[in-house]
Amino acid sequence: MNDESQNKMGSPTPEELRQQVERTRDELGQTVEALAGKADVKAQAKEKTAAAKKQASEKTAELKEQAAEKTAAAREQAAEKATAVKEQAAEKSAELKEQAAEKTAAAKDQAAEKAAAVREQAAAATAQIREKAAQAAQAVKDRTPDPVQEKTAQAAEQVRESAARAGQFAVDRTPGPLLEKADRVAKAARANRTPLLAGGAVLVAFLLIRRGRGRNK
Repeated sequence: MNDESQNKMGSPTPEELRQQVERTRDELGQTVEALAGKADVKAQAKEKTAAAKKQASEKTAELKEQAAEKTAAAREQAAEKATAVKEQAAEKSAELKEQAAEKTAAAKDQAAEKAAAVREQAAAATAQIREKAAQAAQAVKDRTPDPVQEKTAQAAEQVRESAARAGQFAVDRTPGPLLEKADRVAKAARANRTPLLAGGAVLVAFLLIRRGRGRNK
C-alpha cells in the first residue's frame, strides 16, 4: 500500500479539511444570520407592539378628551335650554297673572257700574213712589172735610198705640233669634217708611170717607 491509497482509505486530505471548514463556516454564517434575523424580527415586533400601544393610548386619551368636551358642551346646552325654558315659563306665568288681574279689575268695574245703576234706578223709583204717595195723600187731604181729617188723625193715633202695645207684647214673648230677624225687618221697613205711611194714611182716609158717605145716605 502506498501513501495515496492510504489517504483515500484513511484520514481526509488537507484540501478536504479546508473544504469542510469552509462549509462549516458557511453554515455557521447562515445560522448566525438566521438567528440575527429572528432576533431582529422579535425586536421589530416589540417596537411595533410598543408603537401600537402608544398609538392606542394616545387615541384613547384623545377620544376621552373629545368625549369630555362633548359632554361639557351638552351639559352647557342643556343648562342654557333649561334656563330659557324657565324664563319663558316665568314670562308666561306673569303674562297670565296680568291678564287675570286685568279681567278681575274689569269684572269689578262692571259689577260696580251695574250696582250703581241699580241703586240709581231704585232711588229714582223710590222717589217716584214717595212723590205719588205724597200727591195722593195731599189730594185726599184736600178733598177730606176737617172733621174727617180729625177722625183720621185719631184713628191713626189709635192704630199706632195698638201697634205699639201689640209690638211690646210680641217682644216680651218672642225668642232672641226671632227678635234679631224682626229688628232687621224693621230697619228695612224704616228705610221705606215714608211711602208706607203715606199709603196707610191714604187707606185710612179712604175708609173714613166711605164710612162718612154711608152714614149720610
